[in-house]
Amino acid sequence: MEKHAAPGGPFDETHDATRRTSLANERTLLAWWRTGLAAFVVSLGAGRLVPVLTKEARWPYAIVGVGFALLGVAYVAYGFVRQRKVDDALTRGEFAEPDERLLALLAGAGIVLGLAVLVIVLVG
Repeated sequence: MEKHAAPGGPFDETHDATRRTSLANERTLLAWWRTGLAAFVVSLGAGRLVPVLTKEARWPYAIVGVGFALLGVAYVAYGFVRQRKVDDALTRGEFAEPDERLLALLAGAGIVLGLAVLVIVLVG
């Protein structure tokens, strides 16, 4: 396969791979942000909008809303920390493993909140 020179110089496969990895890391950060923002929207919907539209007790919705808001904060914060770790590792020519415990914690929190919504829907 023929390698094409980049404008202004010869093709550098290592530099190009580093650039692509860095751009992928930026896209991943934005995905964490999108997920956090989605959790914030769910928080507002569950905690503020639904109680206004129903005549049910407000407290279960408020608890779920707060939970989703905290989950959104965790997503945005972890995305930032992860992006920095990957960039630092990339600079050193290494790979940064994700924190499996934190990912499991975030998944568990999402499952608990999803089950809480399910209970509210079924009971309400």
